[in-house]
Amino acid sequence: MKPVSEVELHTYVDGELSEDARLEIEAWLRAHPEDAERVRAYAEQNAMLRSLYNPVLDEPVPATLLAVRPRAWRRYAAAAVIFALGIGLGWLVRGQFVPAQGAASFARQAAIAHAVYAPEVRHPVEVTANEEQHLVGWLSKRLGTTLKAPQLAPLGYELVGGRLLSGPQGPVAHFMYQDSRGQRLTLYVSRQRGEPRDTAFRFSQEDRVSVFYWVEGNFGYALSGEVKKDQLLQVAEVVYKQLNP
Repeated sequence: MKPVSEVELHTYVDGELSEDARLEIEAWLRAHPEDAERVRAYAEQNAMLRSLYNPVLDEPVPATLLAVRPRAWRRYAAAAVIFALGIGLGWLVRGQFVPAQGAASFARQAAIAHAVYAPEVRHPVEVTANEEQHLVGWLSKRLGTTLKAPQLAPLGYELVGGRLLSGPQGPVAHFMYQDSRGQRLTLYVSRQRGEPRDTAFRFSQEDRVSVFYWVEGNFGYALSGEVKKDQLLQVAEVVYKQLNP
């Protein structure tokens, strides 16, 4: 079996291969779990990008652009295409996320993950709350630390479960909670490179997703949800206290 190129892997993820070529790639992936994990990460990144940027397609064209002369409009359109390509290339270099540049990037990653998985009805998590002990143990092993799934029942949120994500700095633990109305919050936990450090709570608004995030030692934590800032802060404070008794 001949080696599979990086281009072929991306083409497979995009669903643009012939049936025979697709079967060959899938046979290769079954025999090469590292490439299979990369393909899974590529597909996840594509889903996150679509979730973040697809809504822009439904936005009305600004009146200032509609008033631009035809030839000038073409220049604006070309510039927009170049800008969009720049975003895509900035996110995907050698098939991986560009390393985070500051805490704000970490918050955006958490918000994107929330936007991708919170709306899911049938498969919001990989491991449900019924297997909480297994879930926490599995994610702890993958991140190389002892994790906890905060208990938020007093605030009206029950654990739905969690999943393992691929982040720019390695594995990510993603816990999901839900209240009686179906409102969901997610906790994103990722190892942070560099010297251990402590930071105060920070807030970020990413479209409709509010995020409170902080760094404790070598790990970053981000609580995300489509809720008001003061409501999310109340939950974030409880999460922080449980993780740092």
